[in-house]
Amino acid sequence: MIRMEPVELDGFIALAVEVKLPKTTLLAVTTDKGYIMCGALDVSLLNERLGDRRIIAARATGVRTIEELLDAPLESVTAEAERMGILPGMKGRDAVTKMR
Repeated sequence: MIRMEPVELDGFIALAVEVKLPKTTLLAVTTDKGYIMCGALDVSLLNERLGDRRIIAARATGVRTIEELLDAPLESVTAEAERMGILPGMKGRDAVTKMR
């Protein structure tokens, strides 16, 4: 099952996506510029093999809901996200706000 819904953050709307898979759920919150995602996101791949794409993304681990993803500290971020001031330890919602 796939569920998408708008999420209001600090006066703008982001899109939350939840994909139910066998034994796991993928979670993401995205804007036009970038996204945060659950532990399934491979930040190393984005930085090393897809670095030329300058992807703005961040990963939070141990989350099971969109709300937890937004409240969790980021475990890792892409180089491009870091250039925007998005840093490990920052809450997911603060990172998405910077991606507006």
